[in-house]
Amino acid sequence: MPSLRRTRARRRAGSTALGVLAAALTLSLAACGSQLDPNQVVGAGGTAAGVQGGAVAGGEVPGTTAGGDLGTGGDLGASGSTGGSTGGTTGGTAASGSGGSGGGDAPQPGGDNAADGGTKAGSCNGFKNGPGITDSTITIGNASDISGPVPGIFESSQDAVKAYVAYFNASTDICGRKLALKSYDSRTDAAADQQAYADGCENVFAMIGSMSAFDSGGAAAAEGCGLPDIRSAMVTGDRASCGTCFGAQSTVANQFQNAVPDYVKKNFPDAAQNAAMLYINAGAAAENGKLQASAMTKRGMKFAMVQAIDIAEFNYAPYVQQMKDKGVKYVQMIAQPPQFVRLADAMQQQGFKPDVFMIDPSAYSGEYIESGGAAVDGTTVFTNFVPFEEASSNKEMQTYVSWLNQVRPGAEPSFFGVFSWSAARLFVERAVALGGKLSRESLVADLGKVSDWTANGMHAPQYPGPRRTGDCWRFLKLDGTKWVATGGTKYTCAGLTTT
Repeated sequence: MPSLRRTRARRRAGSTALGVLAAALTLSLAACGSQLDPNQVVGAGGTAAGVQGGAVAGGEVPGTTAGGDLGTGGDLGASGSTGGSTGGTTGGTAASGSGGSGGGDAPQPGGDNAADGGTKAGSCNGFKNGPGITDSTITIGNASDISGPVPGIFESSQDAVKAYVAYFNASTDICGRKLALKSYDSRTDAAADQQAYADGCENVFAMIGSMSAFDSGGAAAAEGCGLPDIRSAMVTGDRASCGTCFGAQSTVANQFQNAVPDYVKKNFPDAAQNAAMLYINAGAAAENGKLQASAMTKRGMKFAMVQAIDIAEFNYAPYVQQMKDKGVKYVQMIAQPPQFVRLADAMQQQGFKPDVFMIDPSAYSGEYIESGGAAVDGTTVFTNFVPFEEASSNKEMQTYVSWLNQVRPGAEPSFFGVFSWSAARLFVERAVALGGKLSRESLVADLGKVSDWTANGMHAPQYPGPRRTGDCWRFLKLDGTKWVATGGTKYTCAGLTTT
C-alpha cells in the first residue's frame, strides 16, 4: 500500500487533469442524472490532454476460455461451447419502496424483475446469426475510458464486463453460443468513442457496460446502425436521446432523489436549516449544484450558501471561512475526490467540523481514505448499491467481487463496475428470454420495457426502459478507515423532486 504522503502527492499532481473531467465524474449522474456537455468540460479545463481519436484497444484473441488471457486491450473470446443451450440464469428481487432491503434478496430461480417479471428462457428455434453472432459465439463490445488525462479512469467498467463474461462462459451459454468480448478504449475523447461504436456496428452484436466521460461521440453511430448499447450510465444529452442506448443506472437530468434531504432533516434537523452546497464550476457540476440545492430547498432544507468553485482554484480556505461565518452545519459538495479531499483539508486546518459532510459514491473507495487521511474521517456518502463491506448479504455482489478478482487479481470493486456488471447481467437475461427471437431490433424493443431493475438485488431499483431516475438511496459514514452504515441498512425510497 502506498504511503499517505506519496498518495497525497500523486492525487494533487493529477488534480489538473481531473479538472478536465470534473463535470462528468462528479457522479451527478448518480446524484440526479444530469448530462454532461463535453464542450463545457473541455472549455473549463483545457483540451482532453491532447487525446487523439481512434478506438480499438487491441485485436481478437479467438478461442480464449474463461481461464485464458484476459488482458486489457484484447478480446475475451470463447469456444468449445459447453453447458445448457438455454443459457439459464438465476434471479431474485430487491425490495423497493420505503424501507426496501439494502442488500436485496438472494438470487432465486426465475430471474430479476425485468421486462416480463421473470427471466424465462425462450425457445432457441429460429435462432439466426447476424452482426457479431456466429455458430459458436455472441460477441459483445465495451468502450470505456482507459487512457487519457486520467489513465484507467473507467477501467473498472471494462474489468467488470470481462469478469461477467468469464463467469457466464464458465457454466452456460445462449442457444449454444458463448460470449466473446471486444474491448475498446474510448480514450476520454468523443472522437474515440465514435470510432469505437462505428467499429462496433460492424463487429459486435451489442455494446455492454461502457462508461465514458465524453459518451456523446458514439450516440449517433449506435442509433444509426441499431446497435443495442446497455451502458453503466449515460452522462451526455446526446447519449440520453439515443433510441438504442440504455443505462443500467437510469438517470434523468432534472430529477433529484428526496431520500437525501429527508435523511438530513430526520437525523440532523438543525443542519438541514443551515446548509451549504459547493460545486465545481464546470459542465454538469455547475448546473447540478444549483438544481440540487433548489430541489432540496423544495423538500424543506435551507441553504445559507450555494457556491461555485473554479477548477483552477486550489485555495479553499475562503470558502470554509464563509461557511463558518454563516453558521453552516451541513456541507455537500459536487466534485471529485481530489476536490473533496482539498475541502476536507481546509476544513480541518480551520477547525471547522460540520455536522454532515455529504458527497456522492465516487468517493466510496480505499483511495479516498488513503489520500484524505484523518481530514476525511466522518464523511457521509449516499449510495444506491450493496456496500462492498456487506457483500456477504447479496449473492450477486459476491459473484461480481469474486470474478473480478479472478480476471484481475487485486482489483478494487467500484461504483462504476457495479453498474457495468449489472449491464452485462441485464443483457444476458434479456437475450436468454428472447432465445430464437434474439436480434438487435428485438433486444432494443425488449429493453424498452425493462423497469424496476435490480440485478438480483445488487443495487436499488433502476428504470432503463422508462428512463426514470431511481429514487432509492442509503447512507454510509467513514469511521476512521472503514465505511459503516448510518441511518439504517435499508434503502429509503422517497420519490423525486423535479427542478
